[in-house]
Amino acid sequence: MKTAAVPQEVPKMGLWDDVLVLVKARLSFLVLITTLVGFLLGWKGPFDWVLLTATLLGTALCAAGSSALNQWWERDIDAQMKRTMDRPLPARRMRPVDGLLFGLFFSTTGLAILALFTNWDAAFLAFATIAIYILVYTPMKRISSLNTLVGAVPGALPPLIGWMAARGNYDLEGCLLFGILWFWQMPHFLAIAWMYKDDYAQGGFVMLTANDPECATTSRQALLYSICLLLVTLVPGVLGFNSPVYFFGALVLGLVFSGFALIFIRRRDRHAARNLFFASIVYLPVLLGLLVATKR
Repeated sequence: MKTAAVPQEVPKMGLWDDVLVLVKARLSFLVLITTLVGFLLGWKGPFDWVLLTATLLGTALCAAGSSALNQWWERDIDAQMKRTMDRPLPARRMRPVDGLLFGLFFSTTGLAILALFTNWDAAFLAFATIAIYILVYTPMKRISSLNTLVGAVPGALPPLIGWMAARGNYDLEGCLLFGILWFWQMPHFLAIAWMYKDDYAQGGFVMLTANDPECATTSRQALLYSICLLLVTLVPGVLGFNSPVYFFGALVLGLVFSGFALIFIRRRDRHAARNLFFASIVYLPVLLGLLVATKR
């Protein structure tokens, strides 16, 4: 005797879950980490926990706001891609106006906190991050494959925000942080672009992978940027900003990471791209931790 299957209701995401998706919580957490690293490297003297808290809170809110504004802008495109169609705006679990209001509220609140409790330079860098991400990078994704180069700029600014909040001036060490984050993002995002090339094409994004069916150019660029990243990460050790332990640690990390990029060139498949992507996820926190631990 067979029993009839009882249909189970698929649980719906609550508002809190949708907000976490809207603000890209994992990406915002990465922004927090890089901002913290910039602050710790830039700070001198007795530690100021209030300043650190204001820096992290303000930057986190700016990151959350820019992510929400990005999803509001791209909600129609997100509805066409499998990877993003279940986000709250394209799935219509949240009204577009609510997404816009969330983005504006988080962004303006974050900027206000940075301006009032850190300094105007840090607030300006945060404003530049939001402006480039929303007004330049987001529309550029439909126009030119150079969008990845531009999109890496706002992604590399958070550690400089932390540095500026702590130190209050620009110098070579802070600029090196920006360079490390910028070069790291290139192989990271090239791997993502290859993994989801069909999805991006479906959404109308103009990516390098669209005109690179054999993955020759994409994989070569991933290796090139990995080597550039390796060279940039060695500079703090060469100039004496960090101890020799950092230099050799960064060298080993860079060689291993470049090895994954080299495998990507040889195999040119989704599996190799995925391995490069995960290698980048492991590489960055280890390198940043090494930077902080060996600071002079």
